Amino acid sequence: MHTHSSLLKQMESMGIDRTGTLLVHSSFKSIGEVDGGAETVLDALSDYMKEGLLVLPTHTWSYIDAQNPRFSVMESPSCIGILPELFRRRPGVIRSWHPTHSVAALGADAASFTAGDECWDTPCARGSVYGKLLDREAQIMLLGVDLRRNTFIHGIEEWVDIPGRMTDGHEALYTVTPGGEELAVPSRRHCGLSWSEHFWKVETVLEQGGALSRGRFGDAGVMLCSAVETTRILSAMLRADPDLFSDNEPLNGEDVPEALPKTKRGIPAQLAGKHAEG
Repeated sequence: MHTHSSLLKQMESMGIDRTGTLLVHSSFKSIGEVDGGAETVLDALSDYMKEGLLVLPTHTWSYIDAQNPRFSVMESPSCIGILPELFRRRPGVIRSWHPTHSVAALGADAASFTAGDECWDTPCARGSVYGKLLDREAQIMLLGVDLRRNTFIHGIEEWVDIPGRMTDGHEALYTVTPGGEELAVPSRRHCGLSWSEHFWKVETVLEQGGALSRGRFGDAGVMLCSAVETTRILSAMLRADPDLFSDNEPLNGEDVPEALPKTKRGIPAQLAGKHAEG
């Protein structure tokens, strides 16, 4: 049986930066038997990142839409698993206000990190929390899930303006704030093919390029992605081939593309400071 202590040791062995920013996409069932269950898992993640910022997605895209347009920051449940749903309810955790792609964050600067997400009309705008992950040089922990669940890649697609990813028109969605105020948040949505179902294709490329490393958390396999390096590699690949994720065919051993120019902080120059319009 896995314990709080053993989970912490596994996180340390992966080289996760305790003082940095960690986004966790998760499958609780994949972890196996844990003494204390899901709450122990969240305790371990929170304790390990107590000097940094811990972020879990609390998305509601599966049911917040034109027919059900009101997202309640306090009440609307996450549609992507038990760990995000339990995490968002914990003391000190702050949830962002985007109606379909909110996240919950715990840490000293959680409020500034989550602030303003309702100002953007797409799920992963450069000025949203997903763009802030790049600015903060975050790590993305795929805990028992694969790249098909890595929402950050949708952000990269937005930032390099890959066509056909977003609806042209807006849905009339609303955010109900913790204080009960109702805010209009006209929103474009992901559309077209199931692009994310093809994200697995670049797993080997990211690993060979140093953007992805591996570890374990409980029984679950973990892929740990660098936001900066993932952006560097995939933005180059998508610019060269905007149809990269349009099919489910393997890449047949394609090499990592030539690196994009970097700023002093390591963020690709083409994307550093680039904010989409809200």
